[in-house]
Amino acid sequence: MEVVINIAVLASGSGTNLQALIDAPDLGADVCLVVSDRPDAAALGRAETAGIAHRIVPWAEFDSRADFTKAILGEIETSDAEAVVLAGFMRVLSGELIAAYRERVLNIHPSLLPAFPGAHAVQHALDHGVKLTGVTVHFVDEEVDHGPIIAQRAVPVLPDDDVASLHARIQVEEHELYPRVVGAFARGQISVEGRKVRWE
Repeated sequence: MEVVINIAVLASGSGTNLQALIDAPDLGADVCLVVSDRPDAAALGRAETAGIAHRIVPWAEFDSRADFTKAILGEIETSDAEAVVLAGFMRVLSGELIAAYRERVLNIHPSLLPAFPGAHAVQHALDHGVKLTGVTVHFVDEEVDHGPIIAQRAVPVLPDDDVASLHARIQVEEHELYPRVVGAFARGQISVEGRKVRWE
């Protein structure tokens, strides 16, 4: 695999999207660092198994979002990461990190944004009775789940879906889409102007 850029991945939970990036045969990017806000995050175990440097920056140890973000940024800046990929990272970062990596921070979200931003997108889709939801990969800006949309993929909501079943089908799409987008970004095939994203 030709490595074009190094990326840092931020993850809070099971790390399935991290694993999809690690397993991608031709990603074009190397995961050089994994950072989690939770010491019990399974993503850290995935990083260790893959021989990737990993750090814990516990949210509870900081008095403010700004201080927490500075600590995260410090870890990233000591690595060789040229971009930041959020993979199930459940903390909102302050603007300092966004400014430092402007248009180089990617996130994946389990809805068709701008519908259902926030931490409970799958539940909200069910609560609203929509027939279609999905997954969005977007650049991160200073607002939550708001940055320019890079790619989306639709997932139907079935009549007997609950959060677990719907989320599982969304994750199938996430695990295919995220490596494809990160790979295109790594190779310079994605550019953004304002809120318009172009694939070359």
